[in-house]
Amino acid sequence: MFICDKYAVFSCRDARPCVSTRKNNRTFLLLNVMAKFGNRYRIESNRMPGWDYAGNGYYFITLVIQNRECLLGKIKNGEVTLSDFGKIAKEELHKSFEIRQELFLDEFVMMPNHLHAIVIIDKSKVTNMLIETDVLHVETHGRASLRVEQSNQLLQNDLQTGFCRKPKSLSSFIAGYKSSVTTKVDDFIDLYDLSIVKYNRRNKFWQANYNDHVIRNEKEYWEIKNYIKNNPANWVEDKFYK
Repeated sequence: MFICDKYAVFSCRDARPCVSTRKNNRTFLLLNVMAKFGNRYRIESNRMPGWDYAGNGYYFITLVIQNRECLLGKIKNGEVTLSDFGKIAKEELHKSFEIRQELFLDEFVMMPNHLHAIVIIDKSKVTNMLIETDVLHVETHGRASLRVEQSNQLLQNDLQTGFCRKPKSLSSFIAGYKSSVTTKVDDFIDLYDLSIVKYNRRNKFWQANYNDHVIRNEKEYWEIKNYIKNNPANWVEDKFYK
């Protein structure tokens, strides 16, 4: 039996504090995912066929900087020192989970040119659902904060590719997060009058795609969690090392 109280797994570090009811619900959530796949460790593809990425589940995600440039910081003696851009990315990540009641941050690490995180979607305890409108007048963050022109750009990209993001889905969260980080980075460049080309569709801050993986069982969960924690110490062996 997977008992989160024993290991304090669901501490939601750097996100909203957990309460006992949430812990228990998330325990059953992971067990349900395990049961659905027969508690077997198997990787068939990056995007699981037939899986609802707006549904409850545990997801291991990786976002990478364009061209794998080390814009987020550096690593020395196994410790990450974030750059100004890295601090922005970390702050915006926290904000993403503060405003999204259906999302929880389990574990994460900011690396020099990418980030790893375990993201939990659990809609069972959501009581205050956000109303999404076509026109955004107030700038806050992510889903409810994209500037109007950025929202239109995301919509235009979806229309061109024929891809439609489900609200409160993993892809919707990531699109909002990446856009908010890019906006804040550009604001930082303007604020300090840096001699850096600002980021846009032709000069992307993030790689267009991202990697995601549905965590299917307890064994896989702990392997991924430990991998994230030890990632800085193993930087030179990392496939993103540059």
